[in-house]
Amino acid sequence: MKTFKTALLIVGVWALLCAPGYFWPRYLDSPLGLLAAIPFLSVYLFHAVGVPGLLENNGACGWGWCSPTVFGWVFIAAFWLLVVWLVARVIVRLRGK
Repeated sequence: MKTFKTALLIVGVWALLCAPGYFWPRYLDSPLGLLAAIPFLSVYLFHAVGVPGLLENNGACGWGWCSPTVFGWVFIAAFWLLVVWLVARVIVRLRGK
């Protein structure tokens, strides 16, 4: 249960890091805003590595950035939740020693 609480704390801190972007869109251009956007932007990295089906139109959107597909959103959410869970597990183990 401690791992779950630690994971919730990590997600909560990330949500607080993202919250100013809702009120001040220019915040997302700041270094903290870019740090908060890493999970969203990682879909493009995974597409570049070769994971199929992550972007609409298979990544061919002309000069614009393609939106993630439903599979892309699910993939990125599952990936980052797994990363958060593993980090929380490591933190709990280190605090237990």
